[in-house]
Amino acid sequence: MSNFVDYVKIHCKSGHGGAGSAHLRREKYIPKGGPDGGDGGRGGHIIMRGNGNEWTLLPLRYTRHVKAERGENGGKNQLTGAFGADVYINVPVGTIAKNEEGEIIGEILEDGQEIILMQGGKGGLGNEHFKSSTNQTPRYAQPGLPGEEGFIVFELKILADVGLVGFPNAGKSTLLSAVSAAKPKIADYAFTTLTPNLGIVDYRNYKSFVMADIPGIIEGAAEGKGLGHRFLRHIERNSILLFLIPADSEDHFQEFKILENELVEYNPELLDKDFIISVSKADLLDDELKKEIAAEFPENRQPLFFSGVTGEGLVELKDAIWKKLHG
Repeated sequence: MSNFVDYVKIHCKSGHGGAGSAHLRREKYIPKGGPDGGDGGRGGHIIMRGNGNEWTLLPLRYTRHVKAERGENGGKNQLTGAFGADVYINVPVGTIAKNEEGEIIGEILEDGQEIILMQGGKGGLGNEHFKSSTNQTPRYAQPGLPGEEGFIVFELKILADVGLVGFPNAGKSTLLSAVSAAKPKIADYAFTTLTPNLGIVDYRNYKSFVMADIPGIIEGAAEGKGLGHRFLRHIERNSILLFLIPADSEDHFQEFKILENELVEYNPELLDKDFIISVSKADLLDDELKKEIAAEFPENRQPLFFSGVTGEGLVELKDAIWKKLHG
């Protein structure tokens, strides 16, 4: 079983509000004491909180229900009941929460950020609030209000500076392992990568950026074929898209156009991102073949050539990425 989980659905119920108190003041030397009841405490909230040390929703995978505490009832001497304890759901940065209708409640963009998913029920008012000139000793108080209840869907979209886009076996995992300390599974068959891998790429003068190896696209992915929307969802959250076309492709430019079309079919706004086109496995090519491949592409879409195996072109590739990120 993969240790990367990017989709979880949990039934959540915030706390019921405590009831207000209808207590009347009763003291030895005050025979006709008035209302003395306090308000009920609010029920506990359900809160989503960002945790920069988490990178998967795996800890939530087997969480079926989350329930917050009820607020305590109000007491005498106009004492307000204690609030129900809030329940925190810790999620990785990049997590989006949606309700059952698919509407976005909020998204976590930084460590420690908190978003209330379900409000605890409001505590009822004590009888002190209902005192009037015509009713000096009200003997009633408000009950607490129920909390919110329903299903919350958590979706994790990988946040990275660079997302690798390509068909299965394009060399994405090899590139990531060559430029970072990440150790993705690498083999000579399609869909080696079934879940995203993240790597920190060291750059000049102790700088760095985050690269994400996204599972490979197949034609028709936008319609749900292959890994479908699962990987396309992660591509949305990358600043730059690095297209990898393997050197042994039969038609390099056509392969790029298929990849580009799948992104457009899924979300046309992805075309607004910065693109870098590259040809991987360049150790298989001589200078003449590189010129022939480059000639397939228009002037504004010229590819960079690199090899994750020999290291050829990796410095130039990192320079191009950094320039796009900070140019």
